[in-house]
Amino acid sequence: MYNEAAVIAKTAMRLSESLEREFGRDKTGAPDYEIIFADDGSSDGSADVVNSLHLDGVRVISYSPNRGKGYAVRTALLESEGDIAMFTDADLAYGTEVIKTFYNRFLIDPETEVAIGSRNLTDEGYEGYSFIRKLASKTYLKVLALAGGFRLSDSQCGCKAFSHKAIGMIFPRCEVDRFAFDFEALLWAQKLGLKIGEIPVKVMVHGESKVHLFRDTFRMLRDLRKMKKRIAESEI
Repeated sequence: MYNEAAVIAKTAMRLSESLEREFGRDKTGAPDYEIIFADDGSSDGSADVVNSLHLDGVRVISYSPNRGKGYAVRTALLESEGDIAMFTDADLAYGTEVIKTFYNRFLIDPETEVAIGSRNLTDEGYEGYSFIRKLASKTYLKVLALAGGFRLSDSQCGCKAFSHKAIGMIFPRCEVDRFAFDFEALLWAQKLGLKIGEIPVKVMVHGESKVHLFRDTFRMLRDLRKMKKRIAESEI
């Protein structure tokens, strides 16, 4: 989360209610799940809002200054304790039911180490998008996939899950702090031979996109070139 004080209490309570319902408690009565809020240098008291709710199974990791989404996600995943960890955005753009869907994928196919959401697997994935925004998103993803050598359909979807093993293999190697971070993680997963599965998702909350198409595409392509070279030359 970064300066999400206006919405973060609702998000925290909604997540807590959903995970309590789906995963419940262990034999000791403790939550059989954890919710980590990675506070990416917020200046609006977002962390205080979450902490004031005193929700069981919820913790906040804070640092300053702002470092970027990649740094926030990496920090939280490496702090996670569960067998499976998933990240999503503070506005819960993909809803909460998707969490159980991802969890079930790991149960159904134990060989899966990484699961990524994709808006391109069903017609519903881009429901609610304007034609121009849908076209721009698909073009952006296609360009990145071709440049990065990525074989799957949606590298930039804002929800992805990893086994505890995959987190330990991938994220200590990652260096990208901002928007190219998940592409870097997926390139490492491919190099390490980890099985990646795709799960169809649908955007439920259409917030304003933070991607500036032309500026960010060129920035991503520059970052991709650098990370591809670094990952290709790295020893496993």
